[in-house]
Parts: sequence; C-alpha cells; structure tokens
Amino acid sequence: MMRLIHGISYVAYILWAIVTGSFTIASRLFVLREAYARPMIVELPLRCATDLEVTVFASSITITPGTLVTAIASGTATQPPALFVHALFEDSEESALEGLIDMESRLLAMTRGRAPRAASRDLATDASEGGTR
Repeated sequence: MMRLIHGISYVAYILWAIVTGSFTIASRLFVLREAYARPMIVELPLRCATDLEVTVFASSITITPGTLVTAIASGTATQPPALFVHALFEDSEESALEGLIDMESRLLAMTRGRAPRAASRDLATDASEGGTR
C-alpha cells in the first residue's frame, strides 16, 4: 500500500517539476537583466541499485525541462554508479545536487516502499568535492 502512495506522490512530483521547469524556461526568455541560463554538468553518485531504478531516474531527469542526463558511469567495487546531469538554470552545483538527491529519494521511496537512510547532504558534499562514499 505504501508503494502505491509513494508512486502517486512521485508522479505528482514529476508533473509539478515539468510544469515549474516549463515556466522557468518561458519566463527566462523575457528577463533581460540576467543571463538566460547558467549551464553546468554535475556528477551524482547513485543510490539506485537496479536497472529499473536507474532507468526511471534518468528518464525522470531528462523529462524535466532544463535538465538532461548526459552520461551514466558504471560503478566499481569502491565507487557507486554515477549520473552526469546537464542543468541549465541552477545557481550552484550544490543546489543542482540537492534537487537531484531529493528526486532520487522520492523514486527510491516508490520502488522500495521507504526512503533510503543515506543523508543527502553527505552525498552532495562528497559529489561536489569529487570524493566517494
């Protein structure tokens, strides 16, 4: 039952991200005082374990306006798999990673029936410093 509730919540979250991302893109067209975009590529170490989780997560990122998965790095014995995500409208790498980690946590709650216990700040800090978890 919890997986169903988390699934409905995740779909609503993605739909809201699509709406707000579309609004951001459209509104930036008319703002002349600042740059249209601040493109960057961030590396996100994954907590997703199965092919289904990775596929749904990568698809969710790509369907959201302003973000695109550019590459997936396979994991090793010491490093988890990672996604490389191109983000257009984030102010910093940390804010981009926080949004991606939040999306991944919601996805894992849907697929596993509960949210993972790993602290999102630790992952964001490790990824921004180039370290491993």
